Amino acid sequence: MKTLVRKLSLAAGLTAAASMASAEAQGVTDTEIIIGSVNDLSGVFAAVGVPATKGANLYFDKVNAAGGVHGRTIRFITEDHGYQMPRAMQGYNKLLNRDKVFAMMQSLGTPMNMAGFKLLDPKGIPNVAPLTAARQMLQDPMDNKFTSFSTYVDQARVGVKYLSAEFGGTKACAMYLPNDFGKEILEGAKMGAEEAGIEFVAETTHKPDESDFVGSLSKLNDAGCQVIAVGVPVRQAITIVGTAKKMGLADMKFLGTSASFLTVVAKVPGGITEGFYAAASWQDLWARASDPVPAAFIAEYKEATGEDPVGFSMLGYSAAALLVRGLEAAGPDLTQESFIAGMETLDFTDELVGNHIDYGPDDHQGANSVYVSVVKDGNWMKVHEE
Repeated sequence: MKTLVRKLSLAAGLTAAASMASAEAQGVTDTEIIIGSVNDLSGVFAAVGVPATKGANLYFDKVNAAGGVHGRTIRFITEDHGYQMPRAMQGYNKLLNRDKVFAMMQSLGTPMNMAGFKLLDPKGIPNVAPLTAARQMLQDPMDNKFTSFSTYVDQARVGVKYLSAEFGGTKACAMYLPNDFGKEILEGAKMGAEEAGIEFVAETTHKPDESDFVGSLSKLNDAGCQVIAVGVPVRQAITIVGTAKKMGLADMKFLGTSASFLTVVAKVPGGITEGFYAAASWQDLWARASDPVPAAFIAEYKEATGEDPVGFSMLGYSAAALLVRGLEAAGPDLTQESFIAGMETLDFTDELVGNHIDYGPDDHQGANSVYVSVVKDGNWMKVHEE
């Protein structure tokens, strides 16, 4: 009998401890989980941040309407940083210290996320599916960080190798922002050139609001550049490709990464981006619009918003679904530790984005795939994968 009482007391103590841990977890109550995001809704990457946020809200609304996760609804708070560091830090401080978020999801920007880690890591706040593919998203401590896709380095590396082999290019170059985002693409382009056995011969750096690329393109043309990796905002990538065509630089092949793999890039009027390549870790939504899962998402999004979804609408929806999978796996006694453990059990094919996601205790990168696509007739067409 004493043994039984002791076991019952121990079990009761563990249950009480678990309940207390759940009650004490920041951003978690008996009825609600608060998730935050520091995103770009008005700056140079708003074409990414706005549709991604709409997609995430659509999924969370659906989950909440069905009763939430283990009886808790999700409140998703997004702060706009306009791709400006001071505003990003203001957003992080508000979300962490005033709103008391449990986790961050799809925060945009390599430098913004890296600065945010200084606030997230001491509190152990999870950072899930950031809208950047930089390797630093899994920097130490890695336990609280989960990315969705292959890195910018791998995307640029695979893309440069493919274009070199496809077109016989022997000289690679890069145009990029001189920040953590752009430097990742520069490094990947150099690695791809080395693996392809070709020269990396020139590079140019740019400001986020730069609009005149004639001088830079002239410099790269003089250097004999044939394959050019670009690590710049969306509007700049479009301007670069259009300017090169106006200058008659038909032999140059331009390669973006996931940061340029947007529906709006393919749909630029007048065929300006025709022939532009992008390497990403997911497949284009509209190229698979007749497949059952993408078709269902397109119909759901249009009914809810009155708009056609774009690629990053799909990614926002998918990121929210990923986070919900982690919350479900964590169980009803939600803590940072149970959430991280739950995320590390996930292993599934994401039929919406077209890749496979799996995590483990030593692997917090969801997918390793790289797909190279090209703009053809105003749409993205997949031409290579590995």
